[in-house]
Amino acid sequence: MHLLRVATYNIHKGRGLDQRVQIGRIVEVLREIDGDIIALQEVLSIERKKPKDHQARFIAREMGFHYRIGENRRLRGGAYGNVTLSRFPLIHTHNYDLTRPGREPRGCLRTDLQIASNRVLHVYNLHLGTSYRERHYQARKLFDSGILKPAGRAGPRIVLGDFNEWMSGLTSRLMKDHFNSIPVRPLLGKSRTYPGFFPLVHLDHIYFDGALDVVKVVVHRSRGALVASDHLPIVVDFQV
Repeated sequence: MHLLRVATYNIHKGRGLDQRVQIGRIVEVLREIDGDIIALQEVLSIERKKPKDHQARFIAREMGFHYRIGENRRLRGGAYGNVTLSRFPLIHTHNYDLTRPGREPRGCLRTDLQIASNRVLHVYNLHLGTSYRERHYQARKLFDSGILKPAGRAGPRIVLGDFNEWMSGLTSRLMKDHFNSIPVRPLLGKSRTYPGFFPLVHLDHIYFDGALDVVKVVVHRSRGALVASDHLPIVVDFQV
């Protein structure tokens, strides 16, 4: 058995609460976390002369991680969506479209990680919509379309990201029916992650299934994290 540190973090395109875009601050927060697998949301990656404009690649190179982009839409000529970073080799990836017609494009990025010679971990990094009906549609699609079903996929699953759900809804109920949830409130006392400097609601969640045991959970509240984005990262240590 070994420990596996996993985090989810909506980086808001690197725009901090001071309204300055400084992706280097995000890198510093991630170094503080020192995770093995990190799910990022709202990442903008533009091919320009400045390395920092391609946020996914810049962060991955600075951290020395593998990465995959789940592009949900084009923004300013670049890929915008979810990004999964990993110390472990990535053996498969797929980006599922969760867009409800008429709403902003949304997605779920699945990455399969080789965490040991005989062990694969399936990570689902998602960012759900802001309206109740939108999330209802997306929850149904996640389960009815078989996106999260383990059929034919040996190995544990982790589902994490920005669920945009601060009150219990269909997504929360379905996730808790099929997965274990991080007992955030008993472990943390304060579970709120948004907005970062003075968090009022708990939007970011981590769910998991068998072969994983929770050892430790924290909402990362360093001085840098309080400014770098409008969300705070959630960090979980699992025993595998």
